[in-house]
Amino acid sequence: MADQWFDDAAGPVVRPYAMTRGRTRSGGTGTQLDLIALVIVDDPGGAEPDAVSAAEDPLLSDPSFVPEHHDIVVLCRRQPLSVAEVAAELDLPVGVVRVLIGDLLAAALVRVTRPVPPAELPDESILREVINGLRAL
Repeated sequence: MADQWFDDAAGPVVRPYAMTRGRTRSGGTGTQLDLIALVIVDDPGGAEPDAVSAAEDPLLSDPSFVPEHHDIVVLCRRQPLSVAEVAAELDLPVGVVRVLIGDLLAAALVRVTRPVPPAELPDESILREVINGLRAL
């Protein structure tokens, strides 16, 4: 008799590419999101993250958004999270999360702060000279 899969052993019911409609990039922003980029939801109303009604939340009423879009907003409304943290919390591949966050960026529902590139950080030798100069005072 062949092995049968039941419930969790069968794996995810919806494949990740179905959540993004087969896209590997979001249509709106065209930007590549770093794993450490922070996703921030500005909530001027100060509402509780889980207590937002369908009338107040455009994600619940817009058919172009999947439930995972809403999950990202709820997570990041509580506290800013990196792209990698969002992927881990939702147990989704990073590529899928990047596409979903890009959709939210295009709809102006989230904002992303990108990390400072290493080339723009001060050189360690300069910082050591500043410290030594302060100590000499």
